[in-house]
Amino acid sequence: MEHLLDQQTSEFEGQWHFSHVVRSRGLLLLSGVTGTRTDGTVDVDPEQQFEQLFTHLRQYLAAAGADLGSLIEITTYHVRLREYLDVFVTVKDRHLLRPYPAWSAIGVSELITPEALVELRAVAEDPHR
Repeated sequence: MEHLLDQQTSEFEGQWHFSHVVRSRGLLLLSGVTGTRTDGTVDVDPEQQFEQLFTHLRQYLAAAGADLGSLIEITTYHVRLREYLDVFVTVKDRHLLRPYPAWSAIGVSELITPEALVELRAVAEDPHR
């Protein structure tokens, strides 16, 4: 098992003691990704927050030599799921193309980052297996 880390993400990993991406047995396992800015805040505009989430997701996959097309499965955890699901789907559909990964969307009461509306966990194929 290999933990992938770059300088840009090391602050969050150091604070919360986790790895953004772990390479194991032909898979890439991605921890929960949010639309958090580098200062730890999130944009109040849901669409911008969701765009930032996919920017981070793309960066974490790239650190492992993969891309969004490598995704096998995503699970999203939503605060106020019904209120913002349509906006999330619009943004998601800009980034994830056919063949789509499996997807489960789950409503939750809160996330670790204040004001975050969604957190995404993912499993991807490891291009280096």
